[in-house]
Amino acid sequence: MDRLAQKTVTVFGGSGFVGMRLVQELARAGHRVRVAVRRPDLALPVKTFGVVGQIQTVQANLRYPHSVQHAVRDADAVINLVGIGAQAGAQSFRAVHVDGAKTIAEAAKAAGVPVLVHMSALGVDRAADVSAYAASKLGGEQAILQVFPEAVILRPSIIFGPDDGFFNLMGTLSRMLPFMPLIHGKTRFQPVYVGDVARAFVMAMDGHVKTGRAYELGGPEVVTHRELLERVLHETQRKKALVPMPIGATKMMASVMSVMPGQPLITKDQINLLGVDNVVSDAAIKEKRDFTAFDIAPVPMSAILPTYMWRFRKRGQFDRHVSEGTTV
Repeated sequence: MDRLAQKTVTVFGGSGFVGMRLVQELARAGHRVRVAVRRPDLALPVKTFGVVGQIQTVQANLRYPHSVQHAVRDADAVINLVGIGAQAGAQSFRAVHVDGAKTIAEAAKAAGVPVLVHMSALGVDRAADVSAYAASKLGGEQAILQVFPEAVILRPSIIFGPDDGFFNLMGTLSRMLPFMPLIHGKTRFQPVYVGDVARAFVMAMDGHVKTGRAYELGGPEVVTHRELLERVLHETQRKKALVPMPIGATKMMASVMSVMPGQPLITKDQINLLGVDNVVSDAAIKEKRDFTAFDIAPVPMSAILPTYMWRFRKRGQFDRHVSEGTTV
């Protein structure tokens, strides 16, 4: 890459699932990357994605504006990936998704950063009435655009890839439980590959799409929750019944888990969210606010899931070799 085309990019949340892939994409493109996280000592592995000095980690806490201002200083672009799935203590949905997003937008605007790209979530506009998570993500979008009208918002569906949260969790459950719990089995999803999401972020940062709008990112397949679990059982080569769970009983179980130590397996808010379709809207398709805008042909689940879901089979990699016709 021409040195004049190199950019200094600050990525908030760059040590997470999407962040790790995005940092790799930015490094391959020759950009200098600042990974802004609360605990830089835990994000050191990201430095291996680039040449010496290309990737730096900096301390930043969205609750402390001065740390955010320091992280965006002299940056050519800012990307915000920070998000939480459940609230805990000071890490509330509002503090992270709304106030934190606004703090980043204000710091970027004050520093004269020309580009801001923010990750939201698909369907938050439809689910805001039933989910505190969705309402906060939508509020974060609005807060950012009020401060930084030329920002780009990306709304991905469920993201899959080797270190994802959804399919790895379902694979673990298929190994542990005698059945697979089915919640809102008819709800539709449009899972999207993490590599495609990362590429979209890089393209948005490089000015390949119109600013000041939200883009909805969904994969090539629309599937129901039931079909997703069936796909998990197929990839893990396990035969388990799909048992519909009464919503009331599931929420009661979630309430109990919420007071137990550690990250809850599922929350009442996530149960509500599972009841709302998570697919690219007709309006986004008509207005080309989807992958069409990025000229990206999204990768199907069938091309990626087999590369890592074999780990949940009974004999792990050995079952993988047998399924591929290799003698073990």
